[in-house]
Amino acid sequence: MDIICASSGYVGLERPQKGIMILKKGGFDKILLNMATSCSAWELENFGKIEKETSIRRKKLKKEIKISEHPEELITAFTPLLNQCWKDNIRMPVARAPYLLHNTKRDDLEKLLSRLVMESIKVCKEACCSQLIVKPLFSGIKPRDAWEVNHKYYLAFKDIARESNVKILLENQCRDINGHLVRGICSEADEAITWIDRLNEEAGEECFGFCMDVGACNLCGQNMQDFAVSLGKRIKAVVVRDCDGHNESSLLPFTSVKRSQTQTDWLGLIRGLREIDFDGSLIMDFSSTTMAFPPLLRSQILPFANTIAEYFKWQIGMKNVLKKYDTRVVFGAGNMCRNYMKCYGEEFPPLFTCDNNRNRWGEQFEGLEIKSPEALRGLPADCAIFICNIYYKEIESQLREMGLQNPIEYFNDEYMPSYYFDKLEYWEGAEQ
Repeated sequence: MDIICASSGYVGLERPQKGIMILKKGGFDKILLNMATSCSAWELENFGKIEKETSIRRKKLKKEIKISEHPEELITAFTPLLNQCWKDNIRMPVARAPYLLHNTKRDDLEKLLSRLVMESIKVCKEACCSQLIVKPLFSGIKPRDAWEVNHKYYLAFKDIARESNVKILLENQCRDINGHLVRGICSEADEAITWIDRLNEEAGEECFGFCMDVGACNLCGQNMQDFAVSLGKRIKAVVVRDCDGHNESSLLPFTSVKRSQTQTDWLGLIRGLREIDFDGSLIMDFSSTTMAFPPLLRSQILPFANTIAEYFKWQIGMKNVLKKYDTRVVFGAGNMCRNYMKCYGEEFPPLFTCDNNRNRWGEQFEGLEIKSPEALRGLPADCAIFICNIYYKEIESQLREMGLQNPIEYFNDEYMPSYYFDKLEYWEGAEQ
């Protein structure tokens, strides 16, 4: 699973060196190649309009080239960034093509957007980028005509995308109705599935996939678990961003709260992605949070954002970690172990469990014998030990100090497929 950082607020196109250095220090080695940094939605909204010169200084400055007026210059605009990424070993697995504002009234830009997507694919080829997010056309299109218009739009890219080894990803959208955001194109799973499958069928191969935007799902009030499970392996990338469910924003996950409750259904998202064995790209977009901070403090956000990304990766991939091993034992005989056995005990049965509480050695717990940690010394070298206790680091240190060389993994029951609330009664020395 790739962790990718949306680098808005950190990396400039003309002088990217410092921004790339800050991202690397923050723990990120992959970034989103966002073409909108060179051709923004605001630029497209004002395309063709006459600008008034309001500053004598501006008149004297050399007028910069606008990509909307010269799409062929897109690759030139990104050359400094590409060179710096190659130099610093930064990968760009996913890109985003320029797009319109969600409340745009412009319905005359289809040809320009098509040209910009073509040029974006060329940049992707140069950057060895394998996926390009291309938002559907929506402005001025009646819902009943959306497929017909977009069908022609997307298929126009299949040949150059195939030649460039780039997969086109559709993305779920919000629709703006008098300032209210409602479900738009591809926000219904059935519609997205139909579009992707028909496009791939006509392309004769898998040229198209899906990018799931968590923020759009939240704004549309969707059940993210059902949405992810329905789309299944069609999901190649997920944009992870928080918002309040009413207004467009890209906040750091778990930061949009009301009365101490998160406003995004992270439980449903993680459950859904785990159920489909998601192993694509997690695109961390916290650009709104970044821009709200003073520039001198922004670099401090990155290590924490990377920790959150690793947490998502761990939670989503937990079942895949269980699958890696033919044999396993668990450490801990409390509620976390109970939830493990209820959810995964039949599919991935442990040989036994162990616990530091000597008063429980020899007991049966959820069908497992509770043994002393010393019993772990007799395990085959490839048998994994799954720690089912919140004191992960302390227990791992204990096991390593015993000289154990077995794989050690952390199990967590915060986002299990279901919850079991028949809590154990605690006694002195038991798991807390």
